[in-house]
Amino acid sequence: MSLYAAVDLGASSGRIAVGHIQDEKIVVREVHRFTHEAQTLSDGSIRWEWEKIVHEVLFGLNKSLELGPIKSLGIDSWAVDYGLLGSDGKLTEIPYTYRDGRTDGVTAQLQNEVGREFIYSKTGIQFIFLNTVNQLYAAKGSTPFKKAKVFLMLPDLLNYVLCGKKSNEVTNASSTQLLNARTQEWDWELIKKVGIPKSLFPKLHKPKSIIGKVRGHGAIDGIKVVAVGSHDTASAVAGTPLNPNGRSAYISSGTWSLVGLELNEAVTTQKAMDYNITNEVGVDGRIRFIRNVTGMWLLEESIRYWRAKGLDFTAAELAAGAMKCDSIQIIDTEDPMFAKPGPMPETIAKFCDETGQAIPETPFEFARCIFDSLALAYSRTLRDLQDASGKEIDEINIVGGGSANELLNQLTADATGKIVYSGPAEATVLGNLVIQMEADGVISSLEAGRAMIANSTNREKYSPRVGTNWEALWHGIKS
Repeated sequence: MSLYAAVDLGASSGRIAVGHIQDEKIVVREVHRFTHEAQTLSDGSIRWEWEKIVHEVLFGLNKSLELGPIKSLGIDSWAVDYGLLGSDGKLTEIPYTYRDGRTDGVTAQLQNEVGREFIYSKTGIQFIFLNTVNQLYAAKGSTPFKKAKVFLMLPDLLNYVLCGKKSNEVTNASSTQLLNARTQEWDWELIKKVGIPKSLFPKLHKPKSIIGKVRGHGAIDGIKVVAVGSHDTASAVAGTPLNPNGRSAYISSGTWSLVGLELNEAVTTQKAMDYNITNEVGVDGRIRFIRNVTGMWLLEESIRYWRAKGLDFTAAELAAGAMKCDSIQIIDTEDPMFAKPGPMPETIAKFCDETGQAIPETPFEFARCIFDSLALAYSRTLRDLQDASGKEIDEINIVGGGSANELLNQLTADATGKIVYSGPAEATVLGNLVIQMEADGVISSLEAGRAMIANSTNREKYSPRVGTNWEALWHGIKS
């Protein structure tokens, strides 16, 4: 029995899971889970707990050996963040988080200097403050940047720690807004215009590539390191049992909600740009036609706020309580006021007050406001995706941790008027494992892997209900 280890890193937690094939199903066992948090340093910058992340990953990989020899491992993480290596092969500084304020105003500045249409026609990537190009542009005058010799996205920074290879995987590289959407190579013309040295960028590799073998880490030495869809959404989409007829949409529901379609080629039209839709590379060269929607971040920050006040709720408890509340308030989840860390319930209350809505009173009412607002954001986003691509959908697959939220799943069906299937919650891990298994020759194709995932998991179906005028709710806050 061949065992494969998936390292899956989210923006607040990480896990190492081991999978194998048994009776035409993929069996997964989580061996280690850990939390990590962004840290605000004395200079006000917001950084990742990078040393802790590395330590926990190594601990988890060693623990995975308790199940038997590991044939290969693959790493995925959130997108856009990176590390810079100096001439000594060490980080020139602790990696920043994408929520650090150094990118404030940079999107507009780059569009003025380089050109909005030029950037989008090249990359097809959504304009959003957290994009790597904004981070690099903001950093380029700093001492750590000037000392840097190599730029690595976070999953490949971990690959470097494990096996010494300096290379970036294409699905995550596409989130930088520096990759050409059609050639799927670095766009040197754009990189030059942004003013970033070409020498920083190592070669690219694709999912299913063999990166190397672990070395210098004791018992786990010799494990093969395989490139997966290193952007966690790329792995999540690979692990989503989309209908082979091509008429399925997906929502990868976590801290962010990635709402998208799977296409064969990028769409970089004026309409797609006006809708601010992103064309990220998926596995097998497919395009993830996506818009980022603020997701469970709203609830996560609210839980943090209430916990500081002595109210300890889980997401499941809030969802259960919210189910008993009426739909009253709607917030614009994409308003910049909701993007940064802070007292989220107070921010929601401020928005409701400014838009003439009643202010939620209980945590359950705040949670219901968040879920209704997310469902409406999903509906509006899917409408734009279909219009820009010319592709009609019949159903939506919700995967990731948020797929366990029955209320939000039903509200999404209601708001979109589409059938919703929930699960698997572990789509990212499953997609990570499927690509490793495909690289090993035990799964023949992505479609075969998805069929095996569908056979391995129980998915719930939600049919749309009528009653709520969702567009009226939206126009109520925009009037």
